[in-house]
Amino acid sequence: MMLENFEIKDKKATRDGFGKAMLDLGHKNDQVIAMCADLTGSLKLNAFEKDFPTRFIQAGISEANMIGMAAGLATAGKIPFATTFANFATGRVYDQIRQSVAYSHKNVKICASHAGLTLGEDGATHQILEDLGMMKMLPGMTVINPCDYNQVISATHAIAEIDGPVYLRFGRPSWPVFMPEDGFEIGKAIMMQPGTDVTIIATGHMVYHAMEAVKILKSAHSIDAELINIHTIKPLDEQAILNSVTKTGAVVTAEEHQRHGGLGDSVAQVLAQYLPSPQEYVAVNDSFGESGTPAQLLDKYGLGIQDVVNAAVKAMERKK
Repeated sequence: MMLENFEIKDKKATRDGFGKAMLDLGHKNDQVIAMCADLTGSLKLNAFEKDFPTRFIQAGISEANMIGMAAGLATAGKIPFATTFANFATGRVYDQIRQSVAYSHKNVKICASHAGLTLGEDGATHQILEDLGMMKMLPGMTVINPCDYNQVISATHAIAEIDGPVYLRFGRPSWPVFMPEDGFEIGKAIMMQPGTDVTIIATGHMVYHAMEAVKILKSAHSIDAELINIHTIKPLDEQAILNSVTKTGAVVTAEEHQRHGGLGDSVAQVLAQYLPSPQEYVAVNDSFGESGTPAQLLDKYGLGIQDVVNAAVKAMERKK
């Protein structure tokens, strides 16, 4: 694939894709149960609740109980999708997830909206930046961080088909839509643009910033960057990473997450074991966020398009 194949068609919130996929799943699979912790509108589950009132559970502001109920429903053969904001879906209920879901490998889908800095004006208390690390450390937990509306739809359908616990992360703001509606496979990276000089590995909202950075690198720096969309943090597509970095010799990881514990650390672990290489991180550097617009916050905390460009240039220099 080439970047010109990923034309930006619209701007839609990734959480809107989740709502659409859940409605589709409701019609497709009568074992699917939607659960929410008093955030039905924010998680875009109104249509599901209207069409399937007996398969919608409003847990209220009681996230720990919601996870416990989800574990029980999974034991009874249902496919519960437990939904709330990402900080409540992980940090507030980590013990319940570990003990009631992950330990016994329950078929619970934890679906978390409003993740990362792009939550925006709600501020640092709601902008969880540690969730991917927390969830990927749990044995047997699949962790997925799609990049746009279409990819969230595909991922939501895909996780309903696998048995076991899943953490699915998505966001609040309108964001460019550029991925196709098919071709999603859990654990398989997507080559967005082949290149020879430096590898850029991006996840979530940062895939769009990386796309724009690749164009600037080519036009302004004559750098031929390879771009890989890693939507599945765990299981990680190690072979795609190694194939690319073997060719380019340097890598940049870009994520809307803390530098410690996220995608960048997973990539570094692979490279340290098999292919030590210069790596630069585009991520939040050991800091909480603050209130602001998504664009303001991404720029302030070093996750802007130019930050990806600068990291790629620096990684190239370290190769020499």
